[in-house]
Amino acid sequence: MTTYYTSDQHFGHLNIIRFCDRPFPGVSTMNDRLVQLWNETVTDDDTVWVLGDVALGALSESLACIGRLAGRKILVPGNHDRCWEGDRALRKGDPEAREQRRAAARELYLAAGFAEIHDRPRPVAVGGQRAALSHFPFEGDSHGEDRYVEYRPVDDGGWVVHGHVHDTWRQRGRQINVGVDAWGGRPVPAETIAGLLAGGPRDLAPLGWT
Repeated sequence: MTTYYTSDQHFGHLNIIRFCDRPFPGVSTMNDRLVQLWNETVTDDDTVWVLGDVALGALSESLACIGRLAGRKILVPGNHDRCWEGDRALRKGDPEAREQRRAAARELYLAAGFAEIHDRPRPVAVGGQRAALSHFPFEGDSHGEDRYVEYRPVDDGGWVVHGHVHDTWRQRGRQINVGVDAWGGRPVPAETIAGLLAGGPRDLAPLGWT
């Protein structure tokens, strides 16, 4: 049984191919390759933390990819996930209406195959060190200036395992980006994360797609 971390699949998102120079001619090819890389890496006995931005476009199509993925899957929503706590649609209206919309959105992701959804999970121990899990890094962005500052973890001198920045870096200081664009499309095992933590703060460039 192994724990993995990953993020930013962007299933169903055509423009991400151009934005991140993904080596695919179209969405269906990208979706199929991401599923293949995942299932070559993960078994049904494993647990995978998905740190946001898993599916875009028509969720009836893109979320269907989740059911094709091996392992027990836990979602920490990102800014493109419809069940994210900061989603504008979930913040409109009176509290009761907001809660109903939020519950309906979360149910879509649970029905698709996620076992759990955690907006802000507690820090986890990886290789004897503690790390926050978040879609967002402490600082840095894929769009220049930092967005969604109010939803980012507080930098208390520890580590964060995150997504959001796509192919901007694999590691920057005490920030480890587990997005598929930084790791050749594959989920990252906890053992690899532990090795990076043990190596201390540094800067590492993304790996190429496999």
